[in-house]
Amino acid sequence: MHSAYDRPPEDLTARARIRDAALAEFAERGFKGATMKAVADAAGVSVGLVQHHFGSKEGLRVACDAHVRDTMLGAAGQVQDGAAITPEFIGGMYEASELSVRYLARALVEGSPVAAAMFDEGAESAERFFSETWPDEFPPGEAKVRERAAVMAAMHLGTIVLHEHLSRRFGTDTLRRANLARFSMAMVDVYAHMGEWIASGPGEQISQAVADQDRKEHPGD
Repeated sequence: MHSAYDRPPEDLTARARIRDAALAEFAERGFKGATMKAVADAAGVSVGLVQHHFGSKEGLRVACDAHVRDTMLGAAGQVQDGAAITPEFIGGMYEASELSVRYLARALVEGSPVAAAMFDEGAESAERFFSETWPDEFPPGEAKVRERAAVMAAMHLGTIVLHEHLSRRFGTDTLRRANLARFSMAMVDVYAHMGEWIASGPGEQISQAVADQDRKEHPGD
C-alpha cells in the first residue's frame, strides 16, 4: 500500500491532486491559515479549478475529512478484524496514508468531524478488545469498559497530536511511515514492561490508594 507521498503527481487525477494538496496545506497551516491559492499552487492548477471541484475552502475540508475517514478507518478496521490487538489500530491508520495521519494530527487539535470519528472508532475498538479479551472483568456496555477504552484511545491518538515532541525525542519524524515499526515497537515495549511492573505489586497499591481517595470524595456512593 502506498501513501500519497509515494505517488508521482501524474498518477493522480486533478481532483485527487487538489485534495492531497489541501490535506498537506491544512496539516501544515491549519484550516484558518490555509488558502485556496496555496492549495491551487501546490496542485499545479488554477484557483478556478479548485472552486469548480470543491466550491470553497469549507468544501475542501469536507472532502479531506471524508477521504481521511474512509482511508484510515478502513485500514484500521481491517487490522482490527484480523487481530484484536488494539495498539495495531494506530499502525493500521499509519499504513493507510502518511498524509492522512498528518492531517489528522492537526484536526485532533483544531477539532473536526473526522477527529471525533477517529476518536470514537478508536474507543469502540478498545471496548471490543477489553470485552473480548476479559469478558468477565469488562462486560460489554458497562461504564467501566467505556471509560477504560476512552482513556486508551486518548493515549494512542495523543501520540499523533504530540508528534512534534515525540519526533524531537526520537531524533526522527515519527509521522513518517518508514518509522512506523520503530514507533510501534516502542509502544508495545512500554505496554509489556508497565504490565510487568504493575503485576509485581504496585498495581494493587495504586488501586487501593485510588479507591481510598474515591471513598473520601464520595462517601455516600
